Amino acid sequence: MKMITAIVNKKDSGEVCDTLSEEKIIFTKISTMGGFLKAKNVTLLIGVEDDKAGFVLELIKKHCAKRMEPIPAPVNAGVPAFGYYKTEVPVGGATVFVTEVERFEKF
Repeated sequence: MKMITAIVNKKDSGEVCDTLSEEKIIFTKISTMGGFLKAKNVTLLIGVEDDKAGFVLELIKKHCAKRMEPIPAPVNAGVPAFGYYKTEVPVGGATVFVTEVERFEKF
């Protein structure tokens, strides 16, 4: 058995969760926040049999889009706290960890 921990951008989470539900894949959804951009994410905990792990990863990959989003970046022209300008950084997609489950019990 595998435990898939998928950190998904909030904008993609609805489509990912809907698709997993349609495929009868059981998951736990946790609201989380990224440390770098302070953007809202959803972390999905998905326990699956070994033979379904690849299928689940493909579903997640298919429904998570990468995109560029503006963020404020400091401008320092020799003066502290001079101002900010907008720059873009890539966001979206998913960060996924797949771990082996040694034991699983459901009470």
